Amino acid sequence: MKLNDLRPAKGSKKARRRVGRGTGSGTGKTAGRGQKGQKSRSGFSQSPGWEGGRSRLIMRLPKRGFNNNRYRLDYYVINLSDLNRFSEGATVDSEALKSMGLIKNFRKPVKLLANGELSVKGLKLSLDAYSKTAIKAIEAAAGSVLIAKSEGED
Repeated sequence: MKLNDLRPAKGSKKARRRVGRGTGSGTGKTAGRGQKGQKSRSGFSQSPGWEGGRSRLIMRLPKRGFNNNRYRLDYYVINLSDLNRFSEGATVDSEALKSMGLIKNFRKPVKLLANGELSVKGLKLSLDAYSKTAIKAIEAAAGSVLIAKSEGED
């Protein structure tokens, strides 16, 4: 047996349907799209949920419950164990986190959570939000936390 003798199993390969190639092909003239109408036109694409101009099912169903996503803040989450990359006495802010590769950009606020152990002493943190346990852990490691005021506070 040679490589040029190899053939796929009988019936395993099926030729693709070439549409619009004459009436004898079975899919000539209208190319299997039927007569007139939106679906027969070139460039037609139909999004999921489209019901031919009728109001979508998801819009017709009653909405229930409370949805507060409009006011939800989405944070970059940093853990205590992530701060072990910094040297002792370093200032940790959004720019320092970006330079270390812990956050991608400055679009979202940064929140510190208390996951993991903190082995670095004397860190000065200036982030947007902290968990209470994280603040206790930073202060226990001789560090300081600067809590920024929100816009509505005096």
